[in-house]
Amino acid sequence: MSLRSKFRRFFEMDDDVVEQEVPLSEEEQYAQHENKQGAAPSNVVSLQSVQKSSKVMLLEPRSYEEVQDIADHLCSRKAVIINLQRVPKDQGRRIVDFLSGTVYAIGGDIQKVGSQIFFCAPENVDISGAITEIISERDEHY
Repeated sequence: MSLRSKFRRFFEMDDDVVEQEVPLSEEEQYAQHENKQGAAPSNVVSLQSVQKSSKVMLLEPRSYEEVQDIADHLCSRKAVIINLQRVPKDQGRRIVDFLSGTVYAIGGDIQKVGSQIFFCAPENVDISGAITEIISERDEHY
């Protein structure tokens, strides 16, 4: 027996195995018919619609004027962690209010993860779980 026939026998299926054909649905039959006629397959996904990786931005604004940059990151489908410890209390509240509206508009989520630290996520990021923290009344700003 030659080496070639040994490889062929190794990689080929046994003659005893019988393949069963599964009937195709109407949609699959239509797609198969369209493919035979030269049309583009219906299950092809554009590479531009596939994201390679997600980014998480860590931001520490110093004033309310930086809130538009944060919102731009969210609108470009990037998750953002915001530390508001360097912002005055009144501006921090305004930032959280603005970002809450932005997150609502894009179908995302915002969660408080620490004292004056918030996690904002667009709709493509799912937040699950919760971080519990004992916050004294004097530390509660937002």
